[in-house]
Amino acid sequence: MPDRTAAIASFLANSIWQDWAQTPLAGDASARSYLRLASGSKTAILMDAPPENGEDTTPFVEISRLLHQHGLAAPDILAHDPKQGLLLLSDLGPVDFAQWLQNAPSDEKVLYRAATDILLKLEKVDAPSHLQRMTPAAGAKMIEIIGPYYSNKPTDDLCAQIQLALTHYAPDATTLALRDFHAENLIWRNAQQDDARVGLLDFQDAFVAPPGYDLVSLLRDARRDVSPKVADDLISYFAEQTHAKGPIRTSLSCLGVQRNLRILGVFARLVAEVGKPRYLDFMPRVWGHILHDLQDPALKDLQQAVLDTVPAPTTNKLAGLTA
Repeated sequence: MPDRTAAIASFLANSIWQDWAQTPLAGDASARSYLRLASGSKTAILMDAPPENGEDTTPFVEISRLLHQHGLAAPDILAHDPKQGLLLLSDLGPVDFAQWLQNAPSDEKVLYRAATDILLKLEKVDAPSHLQRMTPAAGAKMIEIIGPYYSNKPTDDLCAQIQLALTHYAPDATTLALRDFHAENLIWRNAQQDDARVGLLDFQDAFVAPPGYDLVSLLRDARRDVSPKVADDLISYFAEQTHAKGPIRTSLSCLGVQRNLRILGVFARLVAEVGKPRYLDFMPRVWGHILHDLQDPALKDLQQAVLDTVPAPTTNKLAGLTA
């Protein structure tokens, strides 16, 4: 990655943030990086998204403004240079859901119910017409990555079964999905009220998906285990509030399998090509989510296709990904 120090300095020059202290923050699975800028009690967040690495800050800005229009707690845009891939954001807070729950595990139901209420509000948001739509065919194509990077087997039958299952149980892409809606991308703002308690991050890849896609992202988290009772209660709550028709639990299980198969492939690529071995640690949990959702009897054919194509992330299998 090229040295971005000069570009950042130029971006901040002659602004109030020019001389603020800079502290690197944990990055995500992308080529983006983040700095927290601080001066006394004042803070801001700098997103560094190098265009030469295929990053684009404009979708984040668009979705942030859309979320604000609907009263949701996305960062304010303080400064933006899309050509340089630099974006300065208001700081929603230092404590994400995962961090809060490490110290207050009994709050899990409160936090996850608040996050689900955000998803219920997103159900009513009109998504920009140009966003990608996760049709059954698109959902099947999204899991092709698992072949070359993880399973090393042909994925034609698996993709066909995913497309068939989505066609039957999650056919309609109608809902704005922030896509990476999970504990480390949700800021808990305990002093705020109602929707403002949940700060939203990492939504630049938002697309239009079947209802419940982000609920699956929340409850089938690659990075932390959600209490089965909390997850079950929230699925019932979501179904009741959306007046879901048809087999909503099968629909969510189908979406869970699709999402987590893709995640296995993405994590394997990050390990092999980007040199991020920490993603190995998450793969057994992702596999556990897949097996759990495949227990739905309606997904029997999909279950067989997964077991025929995708090996379990055993110690030997994971070691082979770094070879």
